[in-house]
Amino acid sequence: MILVTMIRVAIVDDHAIVRTGLRQFLSEEIGLTVVAEASNGRDALDIVRAGGVDVMLVDLSMPDQSGVEVLAAIKARAPELPVLILSGFPEQHYATTMLKQGAAGYLNKDCEPEEIAKAIRTVFRGRKYITSGVAELLADGLAGGGEKLPHELLSERELQVFLRLAKGEAIGTMAISMSLSVKTVSTYRTRVMEKMKLESNSDLTYYALKAGLIQ
Repeated sequence: MILVTMIRVAIVDDHAIVRTGLRQFLSEEIGLTVVAEASNGRDALDIVRAGGVDVMLVDLSMPDQSGVEVLAAIKARAPELPVLILSGFPEQHYATTMLKQGAAGYLNKDCEPEEIAKAIRTVFRGRKYITSGVAELLADGLAGGGEKLPHELLSERELQVFLRLAKGEAIGTMAISMSLSVKTVSTYRTRVMEKMKLESNSDLTYYALKAGLIQ
């Protein structure tokens, strides 16, 4: 009798229909089982604290926290837990940034379901899952091909602040949700503006929309 190792997967996505579709597909895959679901970053961290998960599949765009923030929080609590980012944004907008910040892989939501299953199995074995498109982006970066885009110069925390500002979030609200002081958030905002050579929050929003970083 052949024993199959069950890979326990958690799905984090704010759309119930996406979670349902993924759960149904993965339940039909040999060796994969969905053991937890979350619709926001807060619940995702509760799953991490509870344990019993081998791979987390996390949406990049969620209402309370972006996937950027959720990834950072997960890696802070469980550095060895593989996190696969599932995104509606093209690879060139976020993939290399998320991989550098600890993601085990980056998949576009337009990919075939079979690729998601393949990616889960790959990262469970301790490897990164790199699509051909992402590999090309990484190779260009190593070869020094092309200048970095302004948002790629930001640190992890600066990127979080940038995305929240671009969505119109007030500094006071941001400080509370990120557990930072207003002064600290203001300092991050200043750094973001300097690095990206922008002058106002509306400039940030315009940049993010034009670059396809927010919808």
